[in-house]
Amino acid sequence: RPDLILLDRMLPDRPGEEWLRELRSDTKTADVPVIILTARGNESDRVAGLDAGADDYVVKPFNPLELTARVKSQLRRYTQLGNLNQQGSSQIYKCGGLMINDENKEVTVDGEPIKLTPIEYNILLLLVKNAGKVFSIDQIYEKIWNEDAIGADNTVAVHIRHIREKIEINPKEPRYLKVVWGVGYKIEKQ
Repeated sequence: RPDLILLDRMLPDRPGEEWLRELRSDTKTADVPVIILTARGNESDRVAGLDAGADDYVVKPFNPLELTARVKSQLRRYTQLGNLNQQGSSQIYKCGGLMINDENKEVTVDGEPIKLTPIEYNILLLLVKNAGKVFSIDQIYEKIWNEDAIGADNTVAVHIRHIREKIEINPKEPRYLKVVWGVGYKIEKQ
């Protein structure tokens, strides 16, 4: 299991985005930080690379010191968010009183077990594993359903509402699952 992946966008056998999608679909590398290196630096290329699941995007030619700093930053963020907290096969993610045991598929809030549907669980896990990061509705839909987000707004919004009703004391004033108006949703870092 790599700690970080540097991925060239223009590879001889297939595009880097295809490799990235494969990496993200594999449970062993789904949450490993990926930095794309490429000569393609226009805005639409950067957005496409980040939308494909990259954590950062570096355009060639680049300063080696900047790349080193970006690698260190991604590794620091990755370890501080607890994505390397695996002991054996145990995967426990915490955010304040919210805890997810991914090995047992159990969710608790302040020690109380919470029952979620598989889709609700996967959405919550995605957000908790990336606490503080804002995901758009389309990003959530594409990561959870593994298909293009066409008309996904209502589907995701309904699941988010159900998750809030289950994990929040007062869903109208959430502690954990926050909306970033006009952008998407995130789990607040605790």
